[in-house]
Amino acid sequence: EIEVDEALVKKVGSYLLDTVIPKFVQDLCSLDVSPMDGQTLTDVLHSNGINVRYLGKVAGMIKHLPHLWDLFSAEIIVRSAKHVVKDILRQSPDHNIAPAVAHFLNCFFGKVLAASSKGSTGSPQSKTQKKSSESASSKKGQSAFSQLTSDGVWSDIKEFAKHKYQFEAPDDVRVGTKRVAVLRNLCQKVGITIAARKYDLHSTTPFQPSDILNLQPVVKHSVPTCTDARKLMEAGKIRMAEGTLNEAYALFSEAFSLLQQINGPMHKDAANCCRYLAMVLYHAGDTAGAIVQQHRELIINERCLGLDHPDTAHSYGNMALFYHGLNQTELALRHMSRTLLLLSLASGPDHPDVAATLINVAMMYQDASNMSTALRYLQEALKKNERLLGPGHIQTAVCYHALAIAFSCMGAYKLSVQHETKTHDILVKQLGSDDSRTKDSENWLNTFKGREQQVIAQKQKGQGTVPSANAVEFLKAHPGLFQAMKAAAIQSGGDGPANVNRGRGGDERAAKAAAEARKTAVARGVNLRNGPAASVSDINQILNLINSAASASAASSGNAQATESEVPQSNGPALNGAKESKDTSRPSAKADGQAPVGLGASLELKKQKSKQKA
Repeated sequence: EIEVDEALVKKVGSYLLDTVIPKFVQDLCSLDVSPMDGQTLTDVLHSNGINVRYLGKVAGMIKHLPHLWDLFSAEIIVRSAKHVVKDILRQSPDHNIAPAVAHFLNCFFGKVLAASSKGSTGSPQSKTQKKSSESASSKKGQSAFSQLTSDGVWSDIKEFAKHKYQFEAPDDVRVGTKRVAVLRNLCQKVGITIAARKYDLHSTTPFQPSDILNLQPVVKHSVPTCTDARKLMEAGKIRMAEGTLNEAYALFSEAFSLLQQINGPMHKDAANCCRYLAMVLYHAGDTAGAIVQQHRELIINERCLGLDHPDTAHSYGNMALFYHGLNQTELALRHMSRTLLLLSLASGPDHPDVAATLINVAMMYQDASNMSTALRYLQEALKKNERLLGPGHIQTAVCYHALAIAFSCMGAYKLSVQHETKTHDILVKQLGSDDSRTKDSENWLNTFKGREQQVIAQKQKGQGTVPSANAVEFLKAHPGLFQAMKAAAIQSGGDGPANVNRGRGGDERAAKAAAEARKTAVARGVNLRNGPAASVSDINQILNLINSAASASAASSGNAQATESEVPQSNGPALNGAKESKDTSRPSAKADGQAPVGLGASLELKKQKSKQKA
C-alpha cells in the first residue's frame, strides 16, 4: 500500500510540474490572471492548486516579463525576510521589540555597517545598554539585533530563499526592489504597524524606534462561503455575457439576498455581487443605480480587504467610469487619481493594470476635448506596455489604436494611419486575419486612409484644414511625443498570446463558464477578477465604440445622427470588467413583459424622452 501511495503522490507531483504550472505561466503571460501584490499572488496560486513553495520555479519561467519577475522576486524576498525578522523577535525581550524591528528595517532598506550597527538605532535605551555592557541581562537583550548588519541580513535572506524556494536572488536585488511595495508587503506579513510619515528609504537609517507603533498577531483563518450564492452568480455571469440583462439582474439579486442572510453584508462575495449588479444596471442605462451598487462594493472592499488593496483600487476605477457616464468628469478623474495611487502603492508604477488605467484616464480627457493631456497619458501607457509586455503584445496594440483615435480627433490622419497600421500588424500576428478585432482594425485603417485622402484633396483645392496644422504645432511643442510617434513607424517583432481577457483567477469555475459564454456571447468580456480591471479586449472594443459617433460626423456631413439611446454606449472609456454592448444586449421588454426593479424605470423614462424628442 505504501508503494502504491508513493507512486500516486509522484504522479500527482508530475502532473503539477508538467501541466498545472506551465498552464499557470501561460495565463500569467497572456494576462488571463494579473496579480498585483503578494496577497493577490498567493490567492491566485492557491486557486490554481499551486503551493507557495513553487514560487521559485514559476519565477524562473517568467523572467522575460519584467513586472512578473519583480513581483515574484519581491514576494520571495519578503517571505524570506519574514522568517529572519521572526527569529530576531523571538530572541528579543518585550521592551526591545521596537528597537529590534527598526534596526532590522534599517538593515533591510538602508546600509548598516558592522562598526556602527550598535548605535544605529539611536535610541536612549540602546545607549544605556551600551554603557552597562557588563550586565548579563543587557548583553542578552542586545544580542538579538544589535550585531546585525545589512550584508548579514541580506545574506540570510538569500540563503533562506535558495533553501526554501530554490530561488537564486540576483546580485542587484537590493537595488532593484520596489521599496514602498516591499515595505507594505513585509509589514502586512509580519504584523508591523509603522508611523504614517514620509520615509527616505534610500538613506542609511530611514527608521527610528519611535516609528514602530505596534506589532499585531497575523493569524491564518478561513472565510466561510455560500455555495448556492456562488452558483447563482456563475449563472448570472453567463446571462450577462449572453445579453439577457433581466435574468442576470434577477440572479445577482437573489445571490446578494442569500449572502446577506448567511454571511452578512460585509463579505467579499457580497462585494463581487454588488459589482456585477452595477455592471447590469450600467448596461441597462441606469447609471445612477449602478453608482449606488458600485459605492456599496467600494465600502465592503475597504472594510473587508483594506483601504490599499488592489480590489479596492479597481472599485474606485469602476466608480470613476460610472461618474464619467453621467458627465461628471471632474469627479471621475478624482476617483481615477485615487485608483492610480493605490495601484502604484500595491505593485509599483510598472504594471499592465496601471497602463490600462492610464488609457481610461486619457479617454476621459479626450471626451473633455483636452487632447494634449490625453496624448501624454496615452504616451505614458504605450511606454509602460512596450517595456513590460514587449512591442508585439496585444495591449501595446491597444495603445497604438488609442493614439490613432486621438490623432484622428485632431485631424492628423497621417499619424492615425501610422498607428493603426502598427495595431493591425500586431493583431494579425497574434490573432490572425480572421479575428473580429483584426477586421475592426482593418476597417479603422481604411477609414483613416480615406480621410487622409480627403484632406489631401482639400489641400489641393486650397481648402487646408486647421486641425492638421494644430496637430503639427502640438508635436513641435512636444518633442518627446514626436519621438514616440517616430518609433511607431519602426517595424518590431515579439510573440504574444492570443488570449487577452484578464482576470485574477480567483474562481476557476467562473473562468471556464465565462470562456464558454464568450464564444457565443453578444456582449463579450465578462470580468472574472476578484477585483475589476480593464481587460485588453474590453478596451480594444470600447475604443471602437468611443469614437463611432465622432468618426461618422467627420467622414461626411450626410451620415445619420446617433439616437439618444445609443449615445451612452459610444461615449466614455472602457468599463473595468464589462464590455459595452449594442442594442442586442439590452433587455427585451416585449419578450419578458416586465423588467426587474431598477431596470424598468430607467428604460421607460428613456423611451418617453426619445418619443418626446421625436
